[in-house]
Amino acid sequence: MKVLLVYPEFPDTFWSFKHALKFIKKKSSSPPLGLLTIAAMLPCTTEKRLVDMNVAPLKDKDIIWADIVFVSAMTVQRKSVHEIIPRIKALGKPIAAGGPLFTMEKDAFPEVDHLILSEGEITFPMFLRDLALGKPERVYETSEFADIRVTPLPDWDLLDLNKYDSMSVQYTRGCPFNCDFCNVTALLGHKMRLKSSGQFIAELDALYQRGWRRNVFVVDDNFIGNKRALKEDLLPALIEWRKGKKGCLFITEASINLADDDELIDMMVKAGFTQVFIGIETPDEGSLAECGKSQNRNRDLVSNIQKLQHYGLQVMGGFIVGFDSDDESIFRRQVEFIQKSGIVTAMVGLLQAPTGTARACDHLPQNL
Repeated sequence: MKVLLVYPEFPDTFWSFKHALKFIKKKSSSPPLGLLTIAAMLPCTTEKRLVDMNVAPLKDKDIIWADIVFVSAMTVQRKSVHEIIPRIKALGKPIAAGGPLFTMEKDAFPEVDHLILSEGEITFPMFLRDLALGKPERVYETSEFADIRVTPLPDWDLLDLNKYDSMSVQYTRGCPFNCDFCNVTALLGHKMRLKSSGQFIAELDALYQRGWRRNVFVVDDNFIGNKRALKEDLLPALIEWRKGKKGCLFITEASINLADDDELIDMMVKAGFTQVFIGIETPDEGSLAECGKSQNRNRDLVSNIQKLQHYGLQVMGGFIVGFDSDDESIFRRQVEFIQKSGIVTAMVGLLQAPTGTARACDHLPQNL
């Protein structure tokens, strides 16, 4: 079987870094970790190719070569998905699709032959089994969460590493918090699921052995969701792993309560973490209460950010305007907060309500 794995293009938004990447002669900030993990789950006899459309265009000859095309996407890639599905269908190739976009909006893609939803460690083997029997179903989904301790190493050999600014690895899934605009818990649950430190180190070894020395993005939605496991297991292992090695500094995402734990901050810095993205959202207490952002409330956010900076962590901040309780002053207040805190990478966006989130449900029209 010949399998083509396609990662759709990101639009030109803040997080695409499309223009900034030109200065460092890279095509994309990070690779499609989900597809690389799925590729590693394919039978060893499979011929496979990856087209990351953020790095190279999808050509008709790529589609023609394949027996089946796998597409994985996040919601922000919807436009590109709607452009490539007709191309693939016009060339007579079946499509199997998964990832957050398809999981949350499965009814929006009637042209897709097979929807492999939820977490791939569970549903993808089900699809492969039926495909081998010649009886694949259209929809595979589950309400269960995967044991990521059995997740395979990503198939890094499908990548041209030189095209990327950073590599991606994952340590946890899930988040203990309840922000009503975030679909992480709808997709991955509240309970933190962890890989073993040995498993995580093996992924880093695989990258290092291939010559990778640039940044590594730990893509967890909240890296510090289980502080005890970090301090007792992973971070000591990372500190040991980095001895005698060059490069491979870490970036991740965390909640602001990281600032409450001096020991954890210190260990992260010693383990090679240099940047952390934090969802600040807004300096307005009313808006924080409105969206259920309890971890950000009743604290000196500027002081917390500056504490992390003092330890050596560059803070990237996410900000939102458009909460129901916002008034016109929020724009000025956001600018003043960003300047006062010294955040040099600030993403300010309009409030969204992705499918499956509490905010989306709360704001449905009353006649639905």
